[in-house]
Amino acid sequence: MSTVSNSPTETADAPVLFSQDGPVGRILLNRPKALNALDLVMVDMMMAQLKSWEQDPSVKVVIIEGMGEKAFCAGGDIRGLYDARKVDDEEMLDAFYRREYHLNHYIATYPKPYIALMDGITMGGGVGVSIHGRFRVVTERTLFAMPETGIGFFPDVGGGYFLPRCPGKIGMYLGLTGARIKAADCLYAGLATHGAESAKLDAVKNALASAAWDGDGFATVEDILNKHETPFGSAPLSEIRSEIDHCFSGDSVAAIFEALRTAASAFGTETLETLLGKSPTSLCVSFEQIRQGGDMSLAEVLNMEYRLSQRMVCKPDLFEGVRAVIIDKDHAPKWQHGDIGQVDPREVAEYFEKLPKDKELNL
Repeated sequence: MSTVSNSPTETADAPVLFSQDGPVGRILLNRPKALNALDLVMVDMMMAQLKSWEQDPSVKVVIIEGMGEKAFCAGGDIRGLYDARKVDDEEMLDAFYRREYHLNHYIATYPKPYIALMDGITMGGGVGVSIHGRFRVVTERTLFAMPETGIGFFPDVGGGYFLPRCPGKIGMYLGLTGARIKAADCLYAGLATHGAESAKLDAVKNALASAAWDGDGFATVEDILNKHETPFGSAPLSEIRSEIDHCFSGDSVAAIFEALRTAASAFGTETLETLLGKSPTSLCVSFEQIRQGGDMSLAEVLNMEYRLSQRMVCKPDLFEGVRAVIIDKDHAPKWQHGDIGQVDPREVAEYFEKLPKDKELNL
């Protein structure tokens, strides 16, 4: 294996490691103690390396994976963003989301096969650097979630695009509740393209490195992943699909709450209890984000989400949510609004208004 360094100073403890194994460009997220959480340095490193590989004819396919057995990538570096917000570092808060969303879009439009090995925890920002790739492989260790409403944010990194494209109302359910799902559910919901046992991933990588790349590269990858496919059985989501579709088909968060209250089932009771612990503002903004995103392109969604991000970071709920979940860990956030009835629709609409021209994401 020949190593391709992003810079002359890259070392084995760099937050992202790049290497080339024959025709395979490999990205290794290298912050295992932080569950490979994504920060701005990592975003910039990946963007630069992907652009380099795009122009390199010797690289036929790109694989991204996480160091260690626990996580692919557990999300964005929320602690770093919390610290930036604490000192009103607006430049950092702008730069992180701007460059992260540009990376998400670049991955989605990458001209070479991009394979995400979602082995372990895959949440938030980790979803952003995996789900937009053409090939997304889950394993028996995959734990997928978009938990942002629990910290006063919204399911970003393109959540407004991929969530409403899940079957039925599964995307709305996942986006509002932050429910954690495993491999079979990821495949059922269309969030993953293939499943494979963790023990088979080395065989997948070896097959890619030794493959003949004289034809359609995407077809070559598809064939290799199909040969290593592992069935993960029936999806638990399929068993509650009818209840999800019924309860989450309302035209507002209030309607969803009411449907859950009247469902007279364990699903209704448990799901309502879950939602009552989330930020009321985040739930209302996220509902509208997912509702609108179903009719948008990915670029349009990311432009919308950038506007939401820049408003959210200035509001109290994100700061309070991170404090409660990550800093103090008391899991008792005091949200700006006591319940969804206190969230004014006009307040929600303001989150979606365009920014000044020089502040827009402009994808």
